[in-house]
Amino acid sequence: KDHLRKQTLSLGRVGTLVLDEADRMLEMGFIDDISSIIKHTPGTRQTLLFSATYPDDIRALSDRFQRAPEQVSVEALVDNNQIDQQFYICQAKDKLSGLEKLLRHFRPDSAVVFCNTKEATRTVCAQLNRSGVAALALNGDLEQRDRDQVLVQFRQQSCRVLVATEVAARGLDIVGLPAVINFDLPHDPETYVHRIGRTGRAEHQGLALTLFADTERYKVDAICAYQGRKLSFEALQTLPDQPQALAEPAFVTLAIAGGRKDKVRPGDILGALTGDGGIIGSAVGKIDVMDFAAYVAIDSKLADQGLNRLSNGKIKGRKFKVRKLRGQSR
Repeated sequence: KDHLRKQTLSLGRVGTLVLDEADRMLEMGFIDDISSIIKHTPGTRQTLLFSATYPDDIRALSDRFQRAPEQVSVEALVDNNQIDQQFYICQAKDKLSGLEKLLRHFRPDSAVVFCNTKEATRTVCAQLNRSGVAALALNGDLEQRDRDQVLVQFRQQSCRVLVATEVAARGLDIVGLPAVINFDLPHDPETYVHRIGRTGRAEHQGLALTLFADTERYKVDAICAYQGRKLSFEALQTLPDQPQALAEPAFVTLAIAGGRKDKVRPGDILGALTGDGGIIGSAVGKIDVMDFAAYVAIDSKLADQGLNRLSNGKIKGRKFKVRKLRGQSR
């Protein structure tokens, strides 16, 4: 909008307009901004609209911006054979300790914990960190750079638990995610299915755990009806406690102040770490190179050695600032 106001951007040659997450656009109050931008595009454009749900207001949005559109629907399904869904009832005041109990009992290598509000993500994340669980929060208050760093640490296994809102986690795709935990039950069963569908992908087995209070039984009933199956639940206190704390993350993420725009490639980073008496190659995990930054996972036992190696050495003949990212919220 700012570019259009300053006349530093022309949309006169736009051939295709994509309205993604249309239901969230409406919920978050963006529709007036979207409409003012669309007015600058040609009437001959093709308009594609994507939405997880299709209520009347989305239908009205389609009528407003699309001409005789073709409608394609894909049903959201859960593979009952690949996702183990377990529900635990507890008092609302016991949900924080209950979450820790679930993590200690099932001990997933990594997990996404869903909350309904940004404030809840901060509260849950802080409590997990106090309990020694490396957790990071992902919510709409994060700047893009901070969001990227949170997701990189989670993908690189330098953070065990990602605590997120549904909006922040839209489009989040973590390969081989072992578990999803609903700290808060969503307001509708379709959102629940979207959440747990992030685990149990590509023929991997997944685990979906849900905490709920007695006043939320109607939500569990709605989820059962939506899936067309009966889902049992049990009291949280019946779950055997596991006093042993979760292990620390296997890796530590190092952030390098140079990326694709600096001609930095993953092989350059690997070579700087392992060449001429450096650390062993098996200690280096995933490497993510972005436009202006790069991130590399180092075995936690050798993280300091890797940091010194990159800080005091060179990548492609150049020195870059390097720092260690913390696998927990600040």
